[in-house]
Amino acid sequence: MSSTEPRRTALDAVHRALGATMTDFAGWDMPLRYGSEREEHLAVRTRAGLFDLSHMGEIAVTGPQAAALLNFALVGNIASVGVGRARYTMICQADGGILDDLIVYRLAETEYLVVANASNAQVVLDALTERAAGFDAEVRDDRDAYALLAVQGPQSPGILAALTDADLDGLKYYAGLPGTVAGMPALIARTGYTGEDGFELFVKPEHAVELWQALTKAGEGAGLVPCGLSCRDTLRLEAGMPLYGHELTAELTPFDAGLGRVVKFDKEGDFVGREALTEAAARAESSPPRVLVGLVAEGRRVPRAGFPVVADGAVIGEVTSGAPSPTLGKPIAMAYVEAAHAAPGTADVGVDIRGSHEPYEVVALPFYKRRK
Repeated sequence: MSSTEPRRTALDAVHRALGATMTDFAGWDMPLRYGSEREEHLAVRTRAGLFDLSHMGEIAVTGPQAAALLNFALVGNIASVGVGRARYTMICQADGGILDDLIVYRLAETEYLVVANASNAQVVLDALTERAAGFDAEVRDDRDAYALLAVQGPQSPGILAALTDADLDGLKYYAGLPGTVAGMPALIARTGYTGEDGFELFVKPEHAVELWQALTKAGEGAGLVPCGLSCRDTLRLEAGMPLYGHELTAELTPFDAGLGRVVKFDKEGDFVGREALTEAAARAESSPPRVLVGLVAEGRRVPRAGFPVVADGAVIGEVTSGAPSPTLGKPIAMAYVEAAHAAPGTADVGVDIRGSHEPYEVVALPFYKRRK
């Protein structure tokens, strides 16, 4: 097998049997869609969807100084995360540029699971390994130790409850607990990337097919459908969630991305990027950088990443993500625009779509928020 051959998840045969359209994503062969991406999207918004996310990068950090290492390596205060809880954070370069956004689960007192984006898993692993020098902690590549399935949508708690005796009602958003699902050991996390309630289930790869089948069966009466990466992208876009390589890049600091809140200057000790991020925070205070906003089309043409945002004939920003929104019924986009044009309702803003300036309305993010 050549190194250019995409990797396959433990559910590969299942996707093919279901007739999925497969695509190469970050070196993995992943399902893009099974049928209509619009139908898959709406199923997650109204009922439930089942995803294979086994391409995500799991990295274990363990040992007496695991918390101290993560506090040094990442911008968040990881030491303050309680056992059984999770935190959204970022890993930055020394110059403050974002290497990746992450979720860190604290599984035990000295045991953490860092989940990186598939496209950045190796970069994050290398950075954590390098930053571990001098700490009594071990960084371990656990990508082959897990398959990751997600069930997302308003019906997901009921579907999962049929397969586990874990206390799902007591499981808060951004919490994770070990349990069994359909008789298989799993880390059950109430996290997701869709804007809906839902769960991510970390299991051994050899249990993935059985778990997928059990979830499919349990979801039959609730309208659960298998979902691909395409609708995952439109779901996260509607929910205003950033995607690395689009809203987040190594050229941007968390402050440039409007996510300065994840940087915790008040935690103990130094951390990689502290000095640069202190300057970035001051800069953002005195002269606001471009602001990430939502754009809703007045017409039907869909904006794509990289398209210029214009006002009064001048370029004032750039689209980072764009797609038709199944929930709103109109094309939407996220874009970085100059602060002067960032207020919701700002008039005369357009997107240059192949030379034609299409009118767009500036709106606050997210485009969609679920009813609690």
